Amino acid sequence: MKIRYIILLSFLLWGTPGNAQSSKQTFAIGDSSFLLNGKPYIIRCGEMHYARIPKEYWRHRLQMIRAMGLNTVCAYLFWNFTEKQPGEFNWTGQANVAEFCKIAQEEGLYVILRPGPYSCAEWDFGGLPWWLLKDKNMAIRTRYKPYLDACRRYLIEVGKQLVPMQITNGGNILMVQVENEYGSYGKDKEYIGIIRDYILEAGFTVPLFTCDGPWQLVNDVRPDIFAAVNFGDDPEGGFKALRAVEPKGPLFCSEYYPGWFDSWGKPHHKGVTENVLKDLKYMLDHKASFSIYMAHGGTTFGTYNGANAPPFIPQTSSYDYDAPINESGQATEKFHLIRNLLSNYLQEGETIPVIPAEIPAQKISNFHFSQQASLWNNLPKPVQNDTAMLMEDLDQAYGAVLYQTKLKAGNKAVLQFHKVNDYALVYLDKTLIGTLDRIKGDSAIEIPARKKTALLEILVEGTGRINYGRFIHDRKGIHGSVILEEGPTKTVLKNWANYPITLGEVNIPLQWNPIKASKANAACFYKGSFSTTLSADTYLDMRKWNKGLVWVNGHCLGRYWNIGPTQTMFLPGCWLKNGENEVVIFDLFGSSSPQLQSLDKPVLDELTIPQIKEKK
Repeated sequence: MKIRYIILLSFLLWGTPGNAQSSKQTFAIGDSSFLLNGKPYIIRCGEMHYARIPKEYWRHRLQMIRAMGLNTVCAYLFWNFTEKQPGEFNWTGQANVAEFCKIAQEEGLYVILRPGPYSCAEWDFGGLPWWLLKDKNMAIRTRYKPYLDACRRYLIEVGKQLVPMQITNGGNILMVQVENEYGSYGKDKEYIGIIRDYILEAGFTVPLFTCDGPWQLVNDVRPDIFAAVNFGDDPEGGFKALRAVEPKGPLFCSEYYPGWFDSWGKPHHKGVTENVLKDLKYMLDHKASFSIYMAHGGTTFGTYNGANAPPFIPQTSSYDYDAPINESGQATEKFHLIRNLLSNYLQEGETIPVIPAEIPAQKISNFHFSQQASLWNNLPKPVQNDTAMLMEDLDQAYGAVLYQTKLKAGNKAVLQFHKVNDYALVYLDKTLIGTLDRIKGDSAIEIPARKKTALLEILVEGTGRINYGRFIHDRKGIHGSVILEEGPTKTVLKNWANYPITLGEVNIPLQWNPIKASKANAACFYKGSFSTTLSADTYLDMRKWNKGLVWVNGHCLGRYWNIGPTQTMFLPGCWLKNGENEVVIFDLFGSSSPQLQSLDKPVLDELTIPQIKEKK
């Protein structure tokens, strides 16, 4: 058999990566199958993202992957998770992907690496760093030189971390993906070749591959890079589309969907388990390799959730995905049925390990809030400008921007916007007069009559940058001019004070005061505490709140929004202290009586109307 991408090695061993800690192996792509140490090999893979799982739980989740009957784990790297400022790389702690791969190897798993630079994955800006958007001419996923220079710098750094973890060096990385689903974005195959060359320059020698949906494959498949296909049903049709562009080579579905992600304001998604089992069996019977996306989704902590468009729909922090392993790492019915199926398709001499014990869950009810910090009393220094400025122009990664200007006395009017990204609260003399929601396509709001000059304030929250498709250049804040329409008279508003309110992993400094009763109409932070002696997981019940962010012991758990479908926030037990724990909640609308409890199970499918309604 003619073998593509042959890798010469001095040792030929058979076994799991856990048995090859210090030995080199071979992995190649043959005319009809993958070849591990010269023998046909079926990749049974599951996707999970180290950034979406507390580091303390990595080993448990990888053990769950192995116990489901999988032999490989597929892992995205999110560029913006490790290069948060240009040229400043962090590969430690939660970003230590090399350690993630080493733990996978110790647990008997190979790794398929997906470094991007673009990832998608319902992650803010598809994993691309926000600071790229400071360049007004930026053209991502193209041959625009500043973009390519940044990609090269990033991929070289990836190589420094992970080249030693290749199977050819005694590690467990089998393959590396070039870009991601580029055919759904563009057709520039030369661009794909450039990214491929950067990965090779970084030192990777294992086989490389591209992937795309069945109908997009034609846009990015190159004869010199192996191709895989992604689908959520109809494996026969998916592989037929793959064979149309790649006549030879093993069949590989690099993303098979057992469920789907959730978005704010939409029902919780669930996959049909019967269809999942049928599709997996079809692939196994045809000796096709696959990766279940997601095998374990986890949680998009912090402010890293992405969004789809058009129309604009941001995704929830919960990335449960209705995956076989749920958000807190527990085995579902889907898990057990897949495990039973895969047990009939093991390699010679392979066994499936026992399922690790579940991490316990708990309910907590002794929350007490004692301090608050009004946003308006903690504003940073503003940037004065004739126009409202975008978040990226304020050198701001995540959070919100408060815009202030003055309105002259006048009759009832309409405030017209070109575009507001993404959610805005509009105040006149500190009174909330309404909201603008990009999800609804809002671009105008009625302004009441003013007997004297009034203070106009617009608080705009970025709720996640678009991560997929042609609208991915998604800058946050007020775009273009703001126009006051009073009958036939149109006035462009100027003289703006732009307050950058950084939120998420890094927050604006706060001055705390004792809590007091207040009207629920202004953005505010609330600090409280609770006690527990258990390091067990729990879910914060956010149904008495409106819209905002939560931190526990300094960890940003992500976003909540009472429109649903997610009404709880996953709090890993490994982030809890024995005794008193601190909780901080930022609510865009504030709360007159802050209250909280936690549950031992999530609420993932409860759609409601907002508790705060616009004033007419």
